[in-house]
Order: sequence, then structure tokens, then C-alpha cells
Amino acid sequence: MEDTYSERFCGRSFHKDEIAEISEIASNCQGLSRTELANTVCELFSWRRPTERLKTVECRQFLEYLESKGVIKLPPPKGSSPAGKKHRISRTHEADMQPAITGKASQFSPLLLTRVTTSTQRDLWYEYIDRYHYLGYHLPFGAQLRYFIESADTLLGCLQFSSPAWKMAPRDQWISWSDEQRKRNLQKIINNSRFLLFPWVRIKNLASSILALAARQVPGDWLACYQYRPVLMETLVDKSRFKGICYQAANWIHVGTTTGRGRMDRHTQYKGQAPKEIYLYPLTRRFREELLA
Repeated sequence: MEDTYSERFCGRSFHKDEIAEISEIASNCQGLSRTELANTVCELFSWRRPTERLKTVECRQFLEYLESKGVIKLPPPKGSSPAGKKHRISRTHEADMQPAITGKASQFSPLLLTRVTTSTQRDLWYEYIDRYHYLGYHLPFGAQLRYFIESADTLLGCLQFSSPAWKMAPRDQWISWSDEQRKRNLQKIINNSRFLLFPWVRIKNLASSILALAARQVPGDWLACYQYRPVLMETLVDKSRFKGICYQAANWIHVGTTTGRGRMDRHTQYKGQAPKEIYLYPLTRRFREELLA
């Protein structure tokens, strides 16, 4: 490892000495699970949320990132398949074999957002996203909640909310916060990072109805899972593919366009991505006061 080696992840910098300690913990505690290792590292470096809960999710992702770079060696994930193994959906789920589901959203009431909590659900959710979402599946930074979109016993799509972009000039100008306020309160924003309706689902007004349902349900789920309630939602729409009509119909606010850098690009390193339209949705009337607190 080089003397200058360091990493920055989810707003925290880890320098060479700290990474060396993490490597030592990982090699000396092979009997622990990945989550237990993450808790150990969080305790050691006091990596906590404002609520004082450990940032276990982010830390585990950081450990897996270090392993992918060959910096540390982790125990295999418990109850999961080897890295890179695909969990294939039955061929009966292929789009070209599915009868079209059509109608109006009101005909499919009540619509449900079902939390993905079990390994079986996660495998299926990953595979649907990998197969039918144009971005595929990538492990998101930080906290996340995943859902199946359902009506009665019928699966209609998938949804994910995760940690927000580190910096986006149009969003940050619209909020009118300083760098310090952004660093302190960024976690009060959540990003609608995946939204998939299956290709065979052609239900009028379904997408905007799901967004309205998410605005009512997800903040409470986030509070239950992470002990704080988000006050603003954001999303990025690829304007070369979509017009953002469902977000407009659900009263999301268009605030500008990205510069073509990655969501988590803190140092202007990653360029060449297509610019995306930024939409925001306030979850409380006092959202700006909370973000500027």
C-alpha cells in the first residue's frame, strides 16, 4: 500500500493509517460476519449518524469497496451467492412472453409498495433491475430502501430510494444552503435512484400514482429504518431517454440540469456522462428550514 493511500466514502475520509487498521481488523476477525466487521469499524472510528446510530450500511459498502480494490480480504457474505453469480428469473417472466397489463391506475387500486427485506426478494429485485432497467443494477452509496410495486398479487415494477448526490449546483442553489449546511444536512435528502415499470405494464397514470404513494410512505419507512425522516426527495432524469412527464404530473419541481458528472463526484474526476434533468419533491412545508438548520 502506498504511503499516500487514502479513500473518501460517503462524506468521510480514511487515511492510510486508518485503512491499515481496517485491514488488520479484517484479517484478525475472520470469524465475524461482514455486518459485524462493519459495526466494529464504525465503533472504532465513531462513524455515526446524527442519531448516534452506527453507519453500518455505509461502512459495509466501504469494506466491500476496499476488497474490490484488493486492499482487504473479507469473509464471504452469509446466505448469499458468490460474487458475480446471476440469479436468473424464470423464463416465464420474460417481457416477450408476458401478456400486456393495461388500463387506468384507478382500476388497480390499492397500489402497494412492498419493502424488499429477504434475500430471495433482493435476488429477484436485482434481477428485474438488471434485466429491464436501462442503467442495470449497481450497489448504491449509503443507505437505501427497495420496493416492489404491486397491485393485489400482481408485480408491476421496482423502486429504490438511496443516498443523495453529494453536490448538484442547481439543487444546492435552489435550496440556498452553504457548503457547511449541505455537509451537515445532506442526509435529509433521499434520491429516487431506480424506478422501473415492467415493459408489459402499460397502465395510464401509474407512474405518477406510484410517486405520490412513495411520497406518503417512504419517509416513514426511512424513519423506521434509519431513525431520521427525510424532508426532500430528488431524482435525475436522462433527457435523451425520458421527458420526466410522470415527475411533472406528480408535482415534482424541475430545478436544472447536471453537468454530466457522477452523482457522487466530489472532485470533478468523472466526466462524459449524459447531463440529466434534476427534479425535487419537498416532503414537508418546513423542508428548507430543516436543510438550513
